[in-house]
Amino acid sequence: MSDFREAEEHESASLEKRRPEGVSDDTVTAVGKLSEALECLERARGHLYSFHQMMGHTDLLLGDAVDELREAGHGEVADELEKELVGRNVLEGRWTFQIVEDFDDNYWAPFRDHERRTRDKLQGGVRHVFEAEMKERRRTAGKRHHEARP
Repeated sequence: MSDFREAEEHESASLEKRRPEGVSDDTVTAVGKLSEALECLERARGHLYSFHQMMGHTDLLLGDAVDELREAGHGEVADELEKELVGRNVLEGRWTFQIVEDFDDNYWAPFRDHERRTRDKLQGGVRHVFEAEMKERRRTAGKRHHEARP
């Protein structure tokens, strides 16, 4: 057997061993779905942080516009915008940093903790078992750029 083929077989075996002994296909699928939900949550959190930063930038731009309107001789319009919009809460009683903090504390952190505890309990803490097995099924063994491991 060639050294390359032996290395391929070793790589394949190491991916297959990623699944802890006794873990069923149904469990791997369900924990994989939970991990996918966490990934979706991480994307949502990123959008929330983007919203937070964009709203902060909006408020700063609004402040600049108010200053320029005042300098251009439109003090009454500038005063109204400043009074009604500059520094305004985006939700009742909240700026976006407060929304981000509440989201992180009350949903994001508990979700991550539950996902980790579920994975620890059902898969011995091993991450991405579903994806590792999918990779092994879909790759072309022995083909460059289809290697099992780096």
